[in-house]
Amino acid sequence: MAIHVEFSTIARSEFDEAFNWYAERSTGAAIGFASEIDAAIEQISSDPERFPRTYAGCQRYVLKRYPYSVVYYKMPERIIVVAIAHAKRRPGYWIFQM
Repeated sequence: MAIHVEFSTIARSEFDEAFNWYAERSTGAAIGFASEIDAAIEQISSDPERFPRTYAGCQRYVLKRYPYSVVYYKMPERIIVVAIAHAKRRPGYWIFQM
């Protein structure tokens, strides 16, 4: 059974920023980015324990085609996405935003 996934305000903003960056360059790239995020959320929701643990008890799903990770933590009844983190920018920055 899939668990409900929520985005923090910061994670939503990061998604929007990345999507807009791709959209300025290529509509196809932006749509591909959004599709890959959707697929990540679906996999996280269906099996949240599958992905490796990282800082502060969070877990991380690494996108395959884009240099981003979905960083989340699991609560008993839901999953909170805390960051859509770029692979090359400020590693671990989101720890201080939780």
